[in-house]
Amino acid sequence: MLPSQHKLSNSEQFRATIRKGKRAGRSTVVLHFYAEATAGNLATAGGPRFGLVVSKAVGNAVTRHRVSRQLRHVVIAMKDQFPASSHVVVRALPPAATASSEELRADVQAALDKLNRKR
Repeated sequence: MLPSQHKLSNSEQFRATIRKGKRAGRSTVVLHFYAEATAGNLATAGGPRFGLVVSKAVGNAVTRHRVSRQLRHVVIAMKDQFPASSHVVVRALPPAATASSEELRADVQAALDKLNRKR
C-alpha cells in the first residue's frame, strides 16, 4: 500500500497530472509526470505523489490487482528519483498483464529516463 503522503488523493490531482504534465510511454506503461513548484499544500507534503490507473483493458479483477500491486512496489522503490513536489500517474497498458515485476520496473525506469531528457 502506498503511504498517504505519496498518494494522489482526488480526481482533480489525477486530471491535472494527466492534462498538464509530460508523458512518456513504453510497451507496458505510460508515465504522466507533473512537477509544479506551487502545488499548494502538496509541495509541503513528504515527497512525490503517485497514482495508478489500471483499466479493465488490462484484464479481470485479479489481474488488475496483481498489476497494481507490482506497480505500487515499483514506484515506492523509485520514489527518490522524483522531485519532492511532483505528481506521477502510472497508467498500465494491456501488455502489463503478462509482464513480470522486473519488466514493469524496467519500463517505468525507461519512461522516467525519457522524461528526464525532455525536461
